[in-house]
Amino acid sequence: MKKIQPKFRLHIGMRNMKTAIAATLCALLYFMVDRNPTFACIGAVFGMGSDTEDSKLNGGNRLFGTIIGGVIGMLLFPIYIFFYPDGGYHYPLLIFLFIGVILLVLSSLFFGWPGAIQPGGVVLCIILFNTPVATYVSYSLNRIFDTAFGVIFAILINILFPRERVVRFLNKLGVHELDDME
Repeated sequence: MKKIQPKFRLHIGMRNMKTAIAATLCALLYFMVDRNPTFACIGAVFGMGSDTEDSKLNGGNRLFGTIIGGVIGMLLFPIYIFFYPDGGYHYPLLIFLFIGVILLVLSSLFFGWPGAIQPGGVVLCIILFNTPVATYVSYSLNRIFDTAFGVIFAILINILFPRERVVRFLNKLGVHELDDME
């Protein structure tokens, strides 16, 4: 009987390392200014691609989605809290969600970022369902800033450490087997 070999093999590749470096350095910088690094790290993880162009696409989707979802949330939520000053969960909030998702999809497509729909939807839902009435604007602006920081950081890591440069460096160190370090 022939043994079946699994196609998956556990290895730490270049993209894995660059993602970990980007997220960890984001967290370190945020620790240094006593700020919660969660969303910057998420931006770094989402923003890392196999190369700089892939990072721009992945990060752009995340960043533009956060911007679009945040802006739509900031526009709709004050209308909702005009009628329900306590915020909370009232059935008319579903109408705002419905309108918000439609605006999100249309805006993302209009700006040519269809990949922004999912991350934008996350931010929109968090603003509508999980953000205190008093902080929805600052929350939205902080998410946009933090995401932008993480995405930009991931792109910079990919620019500073392209595959070719890392391979040359490792070859100089005597490491010649890269095992497709994706």
